[in-house]
Amino acid sequence: MKRRLASVILAVVMCSCGQACARNKTTPPAAETPAAAAAPVAVARTERPAQRLVNGARTMQSIREIVGFGPRYLGSAGHKKFEDYLRRQLHKDTVEEDEFAVDSPEGKFAGRNFIAKFPGTKDGIIVIGGHYETPYPLRKTNFTGANDGSSSAAILLELANHLRGHKLAGYSVWLVWFDAEEAMRAWSATDSLYGSRHLAARWQQDGTAKKIRAFLLADMVGDADLNIEHESNSTPWLEDLLYQAATRLGHQSHFFARTLAVEDDHLPFVRIGVPAADVIDLDYGYEDVFHHSTEDTLDKLSPRSLEIAGDVILETVALVNERP
Repeated sequence: MKRRLASVILAVVMCSCGQACARNKTTPPAAETPAAAAAPVAVARTERPAQRLVNGARTMQSIREIVGFGPRYLGSAGHKKFEDYLRRQLHKDTVEEDEFAVDSPEGKFAGRNFIAKFPGTKDGIIVIGGHYETPYPLRKTNFTGANDGSSSAAILLELANHLRGHKLAGYSVWLVWFDAEEAMRAWSATDSLYGSRHLAARWQQDGTAKKIRAFLLADMVGDADLNIEHESNSTPWLEDLLYQAATRLGHQSHFFARTLAVEDDHLPFVRIGVPAADVIDLDYGYEDVFHHSTEDTLDKLSPRSLEIAGDVILETVALVNERP
């Protein structure tokens, strides 16, 4: 589960506090218009036409395959099946497996991030990430996370289809499938974001973090009723570029209708100075009823939403490349 810290909803203020791993809220700040929320600070100027590249039907098929492995909590058969599946899907790519220890309130587990690297012509890296596992506290249910976990894993696979086979005209792009994003018992600073906390610390130590020009996180991007948040823990200029990308593609109505802070896999990178943005539609169903529920199923998703999220991410990558 991602933790929501506060929210502003333009038109209606909605409250949903019924999840087991409660997302704390504070008093929301004054409402703002979408234009004000997305007012550019340092945007790229380009005459390049925006492109629509992501195949929603193909991405949905990947989600079906991932859901078919069953629950993917740490230590489960489904978790291993997904990792083997990912290796098969990325067998032509340069992939690093980043193993780490998960020392949790539920015991010790082995975690594994996957990093697929696609070289570019410019000196620097753009990272796009998303998590793939399902929550350990839901292990006794049939929760397979069609949206929460599967959609992010699948959208990264679809992005790989557009990155492989040629040297990129811009920064290198690294795709990261994060493990152990979810709390093992109850969300806290130490019981959450295990994979991203590990990788951020490692990249800070070995100098990789200084080479990262932008980090884009995809999470819960398959919702048929897509509304990507204006996420206030994210880096402002990168959020501005995200909205500019959505506007260039004609998708701005799906972005930034409200502002809220979310604790997610981008936070460990923000904390070490990496520019990062969380591409997330946090409320899933009326009053978030499908989030971390066995109702998080394929019928709640839309290929169109996956296309919108994926194309906006790719357009944002292009805009990052065009910045001075």
